[in-house]
Amino acid sequence: MNALNMAKTAYTNTASPTRTPRGIEYDAFARITHRMKASASDASKFSVLAAALYENKKLWSILVADISDQANTLPKELRGRIFYLYEFTSQHTSKVLRKEASVDVLVDINTAVMRGLRSEVGVS
Repeated sequence: MNALNMAKTAYTNTASPTRTPRGIEYDAFARITHRMKASASDASKFSVLAAALYENKKLWSILVADISDQANTLPKELRGRIFYLYEFTSQHTSKVLRKEASVDVLVDINTAVMRGLRSEVGVS
């Protein structure tokens, strides 16, 4: 490599772009929701569905921990709705794992949250 090429590449940005917290949340919801949808219609992929459901429940637990923090600036009403969705998601997940319910409503909830995250500030 000659000096000119070294000079050109010395100051290039090699790091990935900075991601916003909302963008990170969106991506987590998107990955998990895709896995739930992709495995829901194939009984032979129940273990994949169960893993996706576990990750979804974990994601909702993280969200609830965040909204429970006194420093959280979301409106109280929105925090209450998120908590309700967490409780519903947790209960419905148990039903899906017992094969008593469809995963569709969980996919719908996550998709609605993703729409909200995208429209709030845009995903980056």
